[in-house]
Amino acid sequence: MDAGYRSISSEKSRAVQRPPLQEAGSRPYMPSLSTSSRDPSAKCYGDRFIPNRSAMDMDMAHYLLTEPKKDKENMASSPSKEAYRKLLTEKLLNNRTRILAFRNKPPEPENILAADTVSSHQAKPAKQRRYIPQSAERTLDAPDLVDDYYLNLMDWGSSNVLSIALGDTMYLWEASSGSTSELVTVDEDKGPITSVSWAPDGRHLAIGLNSSDIQLWDTSSSRLLRTLKGVHESRVGSLAWNNNILTTGGMDGRIVNNDVRIRDHAVQTYQGHSQEVCGLKWSGSGQQLASGGNDNLLHIWDVPMASSMPSAGRNQWLHRLEDHTAAVKALAWCPFQSNLLATGGGGSDRCIKFWNTHTGACLNSVDTGSQVCALLWNKNERELLSSHGFTQNQLTLWKYPSMVKMAELTGHTSRVLFMAQSPDGCTVASAAADETLRFWNVFGTPEVAKPAAKASHTGMFNSFNHIR
Repeated sequence: MDAGYRSISSEKSRAVQRPPLQEAGSRPYMPSLSTSSRDPSAKCYGDRFIPNRSAMDMDMAHYLLTEPKKDKENMASSPSKEAYRKLLTEKLLNNRTRILAFRNKPPEPENILAADTVSSHQAKPAKQRRYIPQSAERTLDAPDLVDDYYLNLMDWGSSNVLSIALGDTMYLWEASSGSTSELVTVDEDKGPITSVSWAPDGRHLAIGLNSSDIQLWDTSSSRLLRTLKGVHESRVGSLAWNNNILTTGGMDGRIVNNDVRIRDHAVQTYQGHSQEVCGLKWSGSGQQLASGGNDNLLHIWDVPMASSMPSAGRNQWLHRLEDHTAAVKALAWCPFQSNLLATGGGGSDRCIKFWNTHTGACLNSVDTGSQVCALLWNKNERELLSSHGFTQNQLTLWKYPSMVKMAELTGHTSRVLFMAQSPDGCTVASAAADETLRFWNVFGTPEVAKPAAKASHTGMFNSFNHIR
């Protein structure tokens, strides 16, 4: 079991001491992102000019170099020979005394260098290294955030709304306006909230409770649509959506696929964990499910693509991976390679591992030196962000596949339990046991903004009124 576990089944969340999701301080100074570039038109002068051989009078140079040396005494005694030499110089040599004489004026050196510089810049534009701010661009108070490694209390939906559970209350933070609203406060005998996950449409929200119930909410109307009961025997700490299927993981070690469109929602069960399921993630294609547990196990479940999930039953895992030596909570499917999965281990493991989920092979393992709480891939570059617990409580940006550290972001004073990524993939929100929520512009801005995917799940909850 990973360090830091504490039971919350009978514990009441303490009263909020200050308003949640309010600015915790002024926005930090952001250095300018502009950098000076070399002026291609700047003049450059060389220290010498090498003459062009084709511009020389080689016949004249050969004559002057091979002319017999005059005897000074004979010249002094023979005025006629001296007069002949002067006349020859005037008529034949044209009074030239320089051997290496030029017929044409040499070109201006700055014109050549400027042309070379311009052509070089056009051929290979220099790619500037991305600036990574070292401080959070915004910090909000998050009082009553439950300090439990095994829970999943924050998610960022496709409609650009961040949901975070603080004790018994679910809050929604509108990223576009910065406004905060309260969705629901659950009863004390059902709370606290133990997990949260947005449906793909960005409108409907699933909430797992300590009582084992799962609530489905329409956030646009703040209306409770349905409560799923009897799925698990104890708290529901992890949730994951695959189109209209809501997959839930509980402390009882069970994983259940729930089709939210039908009355008998539990359509499939996976059993492979002997302790709490603390991590659940569907691959981008929806064909594979990764699950991590407090039993230090990682499972890959293979689901054939079909119009609907198979009938209720228990499936055998595709891979059972036992390399981690602590709880496996951090899971992240690679956005540019469908069969690549990154996983992080707890305090006794401290490793980030990479897996080929088709073969089950471990491709690489990196010891980070501290508890790995969450993992996120950069959607625009080959980079991975990890959040950590003891002892630095930092966020670390890695270059993949070299796993060279690009940046370490500090500011949290307790372990960074949860991370969520904005829909455009640029901003990351981190929530820590220090009861603060911080926003980091760590992944930069994509060169070409991608349009938001249109929701295709309008009929997902149409039948709720008939099955409540």
